[in-house]
Amino acid sequence: MSKIYDVIVLGAGPAGLAAGLYAGRSRLSVLIIEKGQDGGQIAITDEIENYPGQTVEGESGPSLIARMTEQAAKFGAERVSDTITEVSLEGEVKVLKSAKAEYQGKNVIIATGAHARPIGCKGEAEYMGKGVSYCATCDANFFEDFEVYVVGGGDSAVEEAMYLTKFARKVTLIHRRNELRAAKSIQEKAFKNPKLEFMWDSVVEELGGDEILSEMTVKNVKTGEITKVTADEDDGMFGLFGFIGTVPNSKIFEGIIDMDERGYIKTDEDMHTNIAGVYAAGDVRIKSLRQVVTAAADGAIAAVQVERSMSDYF
Repeated sequence: MSKIYDVIVLGAGPAGLAAGLYAGRSRLSVLIIEKGQDGGQIAITDEIENYPGQTVEGESGPSLIARMTEQAAKFGAERVSDTITEVSLEGEVKVLKSAKAEYQGKNVIIATGAHARPIGCKGEAEYMGKGVSYCATCDANFFEDFEVYVVGGGDSAVEEAMYLTKFARKVTLIHRRNELRAAKSIQEKAFKNPKLEFMWDSVVEELGGDEILSEMTVKNVKTGEITKVTADEDDGMFGLFGFIGTVPNSKIFEGIIDMDERGYIKTDEDMHTNIAGVYAAGDVRIKSLRQVVTAAADGAIAAVQVERSMSDYF
């Protein structure tokens, strides 16, 4: 029979790693399952300025998450790289299955995070990796001295657009409204950036090009005017980055755990879901602020709740 862990943590972003750290320090047996790279969305963030206690100058998502991973390991959190495809969460022992293994735990902390929302235009899927991206940190260097377009108007979109100006010849931010939603401090920096331009009241309708992205149709939502964007003849292509929000990674739990209409998991302030012994932490749950600091706090709270529930056995 396979080992039955005190708690299994799904996801190794800030919430999952914080949960692993706290559970390990409480002397619980803990397994962290992550299908990709540690950190989730923070792993593709170039610059972090608002995480308390971070390195003030030069902190990046990967550098911060590397220290979190090391801390969780120090306190005994076991690790496995796998993709869970089936869950059975009722009863005292929860069972999580993948194509290659089965994992059992008395408690489960869901910290699966969220992923970038698609732009939603025609041709988007065809040009992913061929001009379309959702990660400036990953792909900015591919567009050095090219023109780049960014879709969105929130904090992430504006911050990533400014980051892209370090590489691109020109960056144009396309936003469906006539004003940004980003924090005022971020907007002030953006408007002062000489390489950053704005296309207001606009949405991307369709993408095109021969093998790589070189054409784009943009529609003004107020006037209906259509603008055809074409790549510079010498460039032969341009970049398009989407930063218009996130979608929770919760599909596997549909019909099992209570969620809102968007798929975010419902919890109380102590991270309990509607199923005993199952908790949710970080970006996957309903919350007013999705930041590293709140994700880490969620993970810590969830792990402490597990420890307190386990103390009932002794």
